Amino acid sequence: MTINAIFEALSHPVRRDILKMLRAGPLSAGDLARNFDLTKPTLSVHFAKLREAELVSVERQGTSLIYHLNMSILEEALSGFLAFKEPKP
Repeated sequence: MTINAIFEALSHPVRRDILKMLRAGPLSAGDLARNFDLTKPTLSVHFAKLREAELVSVERQGTSLIYHLNMSILEEALSGFLAFKEPKP
């Protein structure tokens, strides 16, 4: 995981919407997909970007993929971003 991967993942509104939905708790890929008018391959790319940035984790439950928000990575990225704003001593 790199800060660049995190900000690349956050750069797309669909991925930000997925993260917002996951704040309420884990959701299956199917439950997430119902909120978008996108093809499965397109959504798969968005899910992959979020996994690459480690913003989400995924577990298999039977035939379903369950996505979980990884708040610690998001908090770390935001903390690093806010550090740019702090004045240098």
